[in-house]
Amino acid sequence: QVQLVESGGGLVQAGGSLRLSCAASGRIGSIVTMGWFRQAPGKERELVATITSGGQTNIAETVKGRFTISRDNAKNTVYLQVSSLKPEDTAVYYCRLISRLYADTGTYWGRGTQVTVSS
Repeated sequence: QVQLVESGGGLVQAGGSLRLSCAASGRIGSIVTMGWFRQAPGKERELVATITSGGQTNIAETVKGRFTISRDNAKNTVYLQVSSLKPEDTAVYYCRLISRLYADTGTYWGRGTQVTVSS
């Protein structure tokens, strides 16, 4: 079993910042990539940012320059620094982990953390 626990969401005014964290635990195996997705009401879940075990990042154009993803390999934790927030950034932010254990590759999701940006 793999568990992902997100934290750091909340209510913030436009222009503000937050730091989201996602800690992975359990039978993780070898982490391939960790990342963040978000889902706003009435919309599909979309990629925000991912980071590979080697540190390569992929960041959505809509947040590039405002959001930064990083990870602490020793703690199996990924962070998302979100800055210059806009009301349209309001969503539930989900952590995703892709890992490999022996010959199996698994995809795991956290329960999400709410980010609400007021205008």
